[in-house]
Amino acid sequence: MTTSFAAAAVAKDPAIPIFPSTFTGLNSASTYLLLSKRPHRFLSSAAASHHSFIRAVSTPVKPDAPVEQKRSKVEIIKEHSDFIRYPLNEELLTDAPNINESAIQLIKFHGSYQQYNRDERGARSYSFMLRTKNPCGKVSNQLYLAMDDLADQFGIGTLRLTTRQTFQLHGVLKKDLKTVMSTIIKSMGSTLGACGDLNRNVLAPAAPIYKKDYLFAQKTAEDIAALLTPQSGFYYDMWVDGEKVMSAEPPEVVKARNDNSHGTNFTDSPEPIYGTQFLPRKFKIAVTIPGDNSVDLFTNDIGVVVVSDADGEPHGFNIYVGGGMGRTHRMENTFPRLAEPLGYVPKEDILYAVKAIVVTQRENGRRDDRKYSRMKYLISSWGIEKFRAVVEGYYGKKFKPCHELPEWEFESYLGWHEQGDGRLFCGLHVDSGRIKGIMKKTLREVIEKYNLNVRITPNQNIILCDIRQAWKHPITTVLAQGGLLQPRYVDPLNVTAIACPAMPLCPLAITEAERGIPDLLKRVRTVFEKVGLKYSETVVIRVTGCPNGCARPYMAELGLVGDGPNSYQFWLGGTPNQTTLATVFKEKVKIHDLEKVVEPLFYHWKRKRLSKESFGEFTNRMGKEKMLELVDKWEGMPQGPLRYNLKLFADKETYEKVDALAKLQGKSAHQLAMEIIRNFVASNQNG
Repeated sequence: MTTSFAAAAVAKDPAIPIFPSTFTGLNSASTYLLLSKRPHRFLSSAAASHHSFIRAVSTPVKPDAPVEQKRSKVEIIKEHSDFIRYPLNEELLTDAPNINESAIQLIKFHGSYQQYNRDERGARSYSFMLRTKNPCGKVSNQLYLAMDDLADQFGIGTLRLTTRQTFQLHGVLKKDLKTVMSTIIKSMGSTLGACGDLNRNVLAPAAPIYKKDYLFAQKTAEDIAALLTPQSGFYYDMWVDGEKVMSAEPPEVVKARNDNSHGTNFTDSPEPIYGTQFLPRKFKIAVTIPGDNSVDLFTNDIGVVVVSDADGEPHGFNIYVGGGMGRTHRMENTFPRLAEPLGYVPKEDILYAVKAIVVTQRENGRRDDRKYSRMKYLISSWGIEKFRAVVEGYYGKKFKPCHELPEWEFESYLGWHEQGDGRLFCGLHVDSGRIKGIMKKTLREVIEKYNLNVRITPNQNIILCDIRQAWKHPITTVLAQGGLLQPRYVDPLNVTAIACPAMPLCPLAITEAERGIPDLLKRVRTVFEKVGLKYSETVVIRVTGCPNGCARPYMAELGLVGDGPNSYQFWLGGTPNQTTLATVFKEKVKIHDLEKVVEPLFYHWKRKRLSKESFGEFTNRMGKEKMLELVDKWEGMPQGPLRYNLKLFADKETYEKVDALAKLQGKSAHQLAMEIIRNFVASNQNG
């Protein structure tokens, strides 16, 4: 098998400087861009005549100097894998409960990670996490019921909704993998490409709203997902003995994939876009409409925004590139980054433009050091103008300037809404996306009884779709009894909070996230009450157990990123509409010291903010040095007369009794009283 890489350069510049235009400190002396064995249309004449490497080095090299290609271990595994088959196919047949390192890398492309329970001591108990691929978060009734069954029969009895609108199924044993995978496939689902060095699940607004722009955004997301789906059949060979269970692709997708008029494709390859090596790293895409930032648009490698005319008819797209969250502690040349404008394309060109961007990353993204392999580092190194020029070569056209758009807003789609076709949808909050216990049983009952399709949101919530008006009352009652409350009964802090799974199954976790966030949010709520913030006020809080950023903490108003056992970096400065990148505020903060940091911050936000100024906007206006000063000089709440919440407590005696009970549970009097009231209302709710 041959290895086929390509290197692209602007024609007038055969040497690609790696020194970044937007950051400093990236040492590139050992970085090489891999050269294809086939001729490449973007090589300069000088480079082509010498057949020399296009090098990302700062010192000149003789054209005829022998150079050894530097590649990461994963690149070599991919090269020898027979398009992501070997040695995974052999490892799955052994009696061992786990697979070897090469197979671990390959099974990611099939949508699975090997894990073990880190809470257990002694011999490791291996299992596998499976992640589905659901463009737009769409889940059919058949697939939901199948996933619910699989969780009980082969998993740990829970389903997890992810920040990329997919399911995660934990705890599957190696011996059950084929049964589980084939069941998902035959239930019209897929895990292909949910992990690995290729395009991941494509996001789009989850709401089933029957408007032209929403429907067009969702169709575009599905078309992009189809365009970038692997074609070599390794997935179906492995799990359903080569039987392809898939729907027919739109002709425009097939045409765009096969088009090679600008040198994008590997000819005579079973993977025309990916080749043997696929992409240097994961690749993430989101599609949305103007104003709706439910997808965290700017955290993606590619962000696509529908542009419509005055009559609401879509005519094209704004494209943004270079977003990404992952970073590495103590390595300042790794960083989170927001996508920036690339340009506008007419609607008929979107698949060709996306393909050109993907190929630019395929040809030029670093393959020697995976810490720097995401497209954000290529764009930071080249600058957007050079990146645009190379993409335009593969696209065959010039990008037009992006259209002006309205302000962005975060949309949760919780509660009851009109779909626009005479039916309703109901968005339900799920803490950290974990469906379990009575909630799981209740959702199953409702979805099965009413034959509902569902959608998963990028905020780890679930939407029940296609509900008749007559069903609203009985569904609301059953959901409330199962703990699935309408948004007015959910703490506003919980509504926007996100956490990754972290411990005990994620091998990358440094500390807790999902298991720790319930207590963290209660403590923040207590601080809110202490400093006088209203119950309706909130901040966006996101927690991850490591710096990889799966819960997108670098966009949060208050982001906690695990940096040690029970220890976190604190990031401040994201905004509620997810358009501003947070910055690191403090490091190595032990979780038991949470109040020492957030109490002075929230106290001064309450008293010094401008009208309607969010917490993130406030911290950005004040600046890091001033905020650190407020924390360092904090000596506790200023003494004042004891205050009671008269909305809940009519007299001091009642307050003191409730407060005493609340302290036994580690809560405030206000928290306990609100829980009692919510539970009472929920249990007696009649629609």
